[in-house]
Amino acid sequence: MGEVMSENIINVLLVDDDAEYVSVTKHYLRTFQNTQFDLTWASDGEAALEKLSAANSFDVVLMDYYLPNTNGLEIIRKIYDAKIDIPIIFLTANKDFRIAVEAMKYGVEEYLVKDDALITILPRTIINVLERTQLKKRILDAEKQKFIAQRRADGIQELIVTMCHEFNNPLAAIKISADILQRQKIDAEGNALLDKLSENISALEKQIVRLRDLNTQNK
Repeated sequence: MGEVMSENIINVLLVDDDAEYVSVTKHYLRTFQNTQFDLTWASDGEAALEKLSAANSFDVVLMDYYLPNTNGLEIIRKIYDAKIDIPIIFLTANKDFRIAVEAMKYGVEEYLVKDDALITILPRTIINVLERTQLKKRILDAEKQKFIAQRRADGIQELIVTMCHEFNNPLAAIKISADILQRQKIDAEGNALLDKLSENISALEKQIVRLRDLNTQNK
């Protein structure tokens, strides 16, 4: 989506082979509620695909259904397959809900019938579509960040469990060895060292318990 939209300029690609309709559309898409529309015309589907592939400078596409040698639905499919992320408003001459349903499968945001009333509501429709797609993008980004944060939290919890397990085994072995040594006849200095070792073992055991309890509370 074009960056210039933040400056109240909406770049529109109109795909239509009717020059008269394009002229009328340009007239109505001038300025609407302090928003300026910059309209680019593509008279056929291939020209539209070239313009969309050449630069990421459009905010929205107005796609007519009837096009030379093809139809708008086929061009929409090609846009979808090319992974060009841009909101599309689909225009048809009559109400054919089968076409509308098919178009929605490829991410079309709005389906409108071309008539006299369409021209007058087109500016508001474009703005509504862009506001809706931006909201969906923000929601998607928030969900993605939430997913990443959850994966990170799961990784930390798994690491804590592994660390507790890895510490427990050698700590238990050290504790058994210290108990065996304490039963032996050793001098005062040795006893002092064993007492210090026991204190350190107890301190480590307490930290492991605290870490395990904290991990359990955060699940």
